[in-house]
This record gives sequence, C-alpha cells and structure tokens, in this order.
Amino acid sequence: MHTNYDTDIVAWAAEQARLIRAGRFDQVDLEHIAEEIEDVGKSEQRELANRMAVLLAHLLKWLHQPERRGSSWDSTIREQRKALARRLQKTPSLQHCLNDKEWWEDAWLDARTEAARETGIGFDRYPDVCPWTSAEILSSDWLPSN
Repeated sequence: MHTNYDTDIVAWAAEQARLIRAGRFDQVDLEHIAEEIEDVGKSEQRELANRMAVLLAHLLKWLHQPERRGSSWDSTIREQRKALARRLQKTPSLQHCLNDKEWWEDAWLDARTEAARETGIGFDRYPDVCPWTSAEILSSDWLPSN
C-alpha cells in the first residue's frame, strides 16, 4: 500500500510509521517526513506566539482599561504566564523566540489587534513596539501601570 501524502495525510502518517518500525527505509517518503518534522517545530513556535499574544493583549487591556480590571483578566494573565513558562521549560530551544525581533513583532501585532477588537480602543493608540521586556511580561508579580 502506498498512501498519497496529499490525499490522506493521516493514513499516510500511519503508513510511514509502520514502514519505519519495520525497517523498510527504502519505501519511506523522506521528503514529506522532513516537512512534517519541520512543521512540528513551527507549530510549537506558533503556540508560543499565540499564548504570548493573548498575554500581551490582556496586559494592554489591564493598562488601558483600569476600570474594567477583574478576576477574569487576572486569571487569564496568570494562566498564560504559567503556560508559557511550562512550554519554555519543556522545549528550551523555544527560548530563542524571546530574542527574535520578527517573532516579537508578530506576537505584538496580534496582541494589539486583539486588544483593539476587544476594547474598542483604536489600534493606533497602542505602541508600535512592545514597551515591556520579556522578563517583565513573564514575571508572575508584574503588571503594567500608567
């Protein structure tokens, strides 16, 4: 059986695993396996960026809408920090993202977009560049203030 990668990726993946376990390396679809392995790393980076964007959006809301602060925002901030810390601990190679300007630009853009959408505050009212350090953002006892 030779399942086509583009037709049924789940069946293809199961077939590739069987071939590898059976030591039939001459029949393995190496190019697509390499792509899938690379995608695992990209997926981890996307998850980290998504969690960071959620955290940053809530920090922006915390800063710009002090009258609306509540346990829900506080809970989301704490949960995202814990999830980010767990992800960085389990996958130490993701630490490089915290030093990657382009990664931060993407996470910050997503955070600004989400904060503007959720608050009704204009997108342009938020800074173009994240004004906080990663240490502040990830610190369990730090919150932005005016």
